[in-house]
Amino acid sequence: MSRSPREVAREVLAVEAAAVAGVAAQLDERFDEAVALLLGCEGRVICTGMGKSGLVMQKVAATLSSTGAPAQFLHPAEAVHGDLGVITPADRVLAASASGTTHELLRLTAYLERLGVPMIAITGDSSSPLATHARIHLPAVIDQEACPLGLAPTASTAATMALGDALAMALLEARGFTREDFARLHPGGSLGYKLLRVEELMHTGEAVPSVAMDAPVTEVVAEISARGFGVTAVLDPAGRLVGCVTDGDLRRLMIRESSPTSHAAAAFMTHSPRTVSRRESAQGAMRVLEEHRITALFICDAEGRPEGLLHLHDLLPLR
Repeated sequence: MSRSPREVAREVLAVEAAAVAGVAAQLDERFDEAVALLLGCEGRVICTGMGKSGLVMQKVAATLSSTGAPAQFLHPAEAVHGDLGVITPADRVLAASASGTTHELLRLTAYLERLGVPMIAITGDSSSPLATHARIHLPAVIDQEACPLGLAPTASTAATMALGDALAMALLEARGFTREDFARLHPGGSLGYKLLRVEELMHTGEAVPSVAMDAPVTEVVAEISARGFGVTAVLDPAGRLVGCVTDGDLRRLMIRESSPTSHAAAAFMTHSPRTVSRRESAQGAMRVLEEHRITALFICDAEGRPEGLLHLHDLLPLR
C-alpha cells in the first residue's frame, strides 16, 4: 500500500533533521581551525562543488558574502577550463563533495597545492581523496539519504548547507559583525531597510518645517504647505521643540474659532509631540507612528532642538 504524500514528507524531514543533528555531533577542533583559517583570509573564500553540492555551495558563498566574509562560487569544471585565474594566493577554498571523490574537485586540488592556497573540504567520507588532500576536513557523514530510492542527494545536501551556515555564523560572531554591518550590505531589500537608522532616512536642514510660537496662522499654513509633510514644528525662542501643528490642528481651529486667523501657533499647537532618537531603527520608528496613529516624527538633539523629520512615506518599504 502506497504512502500518502504527508507520510513521505514527514519521513524526509525526519531523515534530514537527523542528518543535521548528526553533523553537529561530528564537530571537533577541526571546525575551530577552519573558522580561524577563514578568519585570516585576506582575499575571498572560493566556494566550489559539483552538481547538487555545487548548488549548495553557491548558497554558502552568498551567505558568507552577506555576513562580512567576501566569497565567490567557482564551478570546478569551468575552473580547469580557464577559470583558475579567479583564485589568488590570498584566497581560501571551501569545497564540498558527499563522496569526496569528485573528479573535477580532485583536479582542482593539484593546482591549489602548487599555488599554496589552503582548502577546507566538507565530505561524507574522512578517508576519501578530497578529505586527504584538504588542509582541514570537516565531516558531514550521514546515515542515509532522504530519497526513498536512496539515490537523490537530500540529507547529504541538507547537512552540507547546515555546516556551511554554521561556518558563516561562527565567522560573523568572530568578526563582531553587527546589525549595522548587515544593513550596510543589504540596502536594497526590506530586511536591510528595517535595520536602517532614522538618521539615514530623515529630512534635515531647510526641509524640516518650523515656526515660532508667536507665528500667525497664515505663516503656519504657508510653512506646512511649502514643506509638504502636513505638519510643522513649533519652536520656543531658544529653538527648542515645544509643539507641532498638523493639518488636523488647523482644521479643528477653523471649526472651533470664529476668527481663527487671530491666533498664534502656541494657542492651537499639539503639545509635546512624539520624537525619536536619530539612532532609532526605521522599524522602531514605524512602530511609534503606528502605535500613536501619526504620520511624522521629529528628531531632536540633546537640547531639544529639531535636527530632522521622518515621515510615514519615508518608511513605506516596511509596510
